[in-house]
Amino acid sequence: MPSAQAPKNPNASDYLAAERTFLAWIRTGLALMGFGFVVARFGLFLQQLRIVEPGFQARSYGLSIWFGTALIAAGVFVDVFASWNHLRMVRELNRGETGFTRPSRGAIVLALFLALVGIAMAVYLILV
Repeated sequence: MPSAQAPKNPNASDYLAAERTFLAWIRTGLALMGFGFVVARFGLFLQQLRIVEPGFQARSYGLSIWFGTALIAAGVFVDVFASWNHLRMVRELNRGETGFTRPSRGAIVLALFLALVGIAMAVYLILV
């Protein structure tokens, strides 16, 4: 029979671990925004390439702006989620609660979203 755990007093390493996790989420959000910007500007790069090389025949990559914008929006969402999650985690640590019995829903949702965007991009590149 499981016994009820007494609230644990958090120490500095708990807060530092929460801070490292928060910073990792922020880096992930920034990487998504940067990659989204590159993807969105890919079509512009191809247009400039056609100007420099008149014989270069490139199809229109109009969907790159949408894929890029989706990745930028995902990066913004990840950063907002990271802030909210970090504040919640610090509040739990301050109350002596440690609710680490569940998987990170945010990470799972992000992974599934990125998998869908990746599949959509792959299908788009195959069809174009």
